[in-house]
Amino acid sequence: MIQWWCTALARPWSWQWIPYPGIWAASIIPLIVYGRSLVRHDGPTDPKKAAQFVAGMFVFWLASDWPLGALGAGYLASAHMTQYLLYTLVAAPLLLLGTPEWMARNFTRRLRVERMTKWLGRNPIATGLIYNAILLSTHAPATVEVLRNSQWGSFAMDVVWIVAGFLLWLPVISPFSDGRASSTWAKMGYLFVTTSVVAVIPASFLTFTSIPIYGIYELAPRIGSLTALEDQQLAGIIMKIATVPVIWSTIAVLWFRWSAREAQLV
Repeated sequence: MIQWWCTALARPWSWQWIPYPGIWAASIIPLIVYGRSLVRHDGPTDPKKAAQFVAGMFVFWLASDWPLGALGAGYLASAHMTQYLLYTLVAAPLLLLGTPEWMARNFTRRLRVERMTKWLGRNPIATGLIYNAILLSTHAPATVEVLRNSQWGSFAMDVVWIVAGFLLWLPVISPFSDGRASSTWAKMGYLFVTTSVVAVIPASFLTFTSIPIYGIYELAPRIGSLTALEDQQLAGIIMKIATVPVIWSTIAVLWFRWSAREAQLV
């Protein structure tokens, strides 16, 4: 059977490279569409935005493809968690920052989701609730067991994670100038609450539980000396710690920009 997307494999881990053409296509096609849109656009091109979009697609590929994608799909809960954080905290914001407003409008109008996208950006409470619902549901043992055991399921989980990342950052850095939270303080509060309150539940459960909760990772062939429980605890620690520098650095940037604007008004 051709492996087009990373999924759980019932065989010992090997560092032998495995090709995943579906991941390559998902990483290259958006770059082609992005480049063609820039060529066809009459206005000026922002090199910084283009670089951010390319960087976002690179991180998406890095998180999806071999070896991290294969490790996360069926061997290590810690790799699974690393994938999630790369999608939501790195790839998604870079893609949003790299998308010009005119391109975002064209894209969302074709999909007929422009109004919904703006509404989500202007309503951080609703967006935060949806994001955390995705967080809890995609890390529930039953969900992981079902989705990671098939290529389509693993693909669906990765897509949902990148969508969750877009949702997380829409109120803060939406490409739409009229589709963000109303104030800097609302953005800072939103980021803190959305990423720090509900996320404590799965992170603490993974870190402090005394038994492995993911059968797919517990029964997978071991890699090195890391036990299934230690791997799960590492996943919880990664979930707790990795969010802090990204979110608090963003909050700090928002605060300093707000402070600079206020100083100019004095």
